[in-house]
Amino acid sequence: MMKIYSSKTQGAAAALVTTFVLFSVIPITRASDTARQVAPIVAQIQHADYAGDRDAMQKGYDDLRPFTEDKELASRIRYWRGFAQWRRAINGFNDSVDPKELEQELKTAVDEFKIAMEKDPTFVDAKVGTISCLGFMAFMNRKDQARAKELVGQILPLVKEADEMAPDNPRLIWVHGPILWNTPPERGGGQDKAIENYQRGLDVCSKIKPSDDPLEPSWGKPELMMTLAYCYLNANKPDVSAAERNARAALEIVPYWHYMRDILLPQILEAKAKAKQSAR
Repeated sequence: MMKIYSSKTQGAAAALVTTFVLFSVIPITRASDTARQVAPIVAQIQHADYAGDRDAMQKGYDDLRPFTEDKELASRIRYWRGFAQWRRAINGFNDSVDPKELEQELKTAVDEFKIAMEKDPTFVDAKVGTISCLGFMAFMNRKDQARAKELVGQILPLVKEADEMAPDNPRLIWVHGPILWNTPPERGGGQDKAIENYQRGLDVCSKIKPSDDPLEPSWGKPELMMTLAYCYLNANKPDVSAAERNARAALEIVPYWHYMRDILLPQILEAKAKAKQSAR
């Protein structure tokens, strides 16, 4: 049986539908507006990381502060604030910055990553950043065995959780490398295992499409190449040719990479020249 509605009833229903749609769209619009404002800051932070510009990384960290309470994007904004402090510290190791300052930056990064994990427990990249920061802190405190042991105790559960959630995340594979490099072969690690790990990471990168979302972490390929270059150069049996090949491949992706261009590649070329002299 057909129901007949008055024009007045139909008008009220239409108004309700319109109101519902509008209120549904508002959060999405706000999130989109925030993303548009945040994306250039994130790009600036990543550029500053490769360029070795610690001041610009700090600026990016500060510039993201007004957006930290955004409900939809808080986990990603917190991640990139953590990323800025994490990479600021890593770059500081190359610039002989006061270790106390570097450790504080790593602690700040961990705090940001923890908030990101609380906002989104499925966000593996926040775990990745935390693992790396805690690893650097353990290295810095290696003479204090109790402190180093405490930090390692925080790392291992995070590694297990991340491996279960996203074993093929290239950035997780990247942070696995130092753990393998510093673990004796009899305990499943060693230099060869670390190199195999980084090579697997590159293989994974070749099979996945990076996210189109600028707030989703998609870095990793040049970092894997850089670390392979470092490993080949510093292995017990160095392979200078492989080191140079990976270094130049990384620079093809990021030509302005300060550490790669101005520090590691010159070390590789110096080792190459010495090897040629020794072969004469």
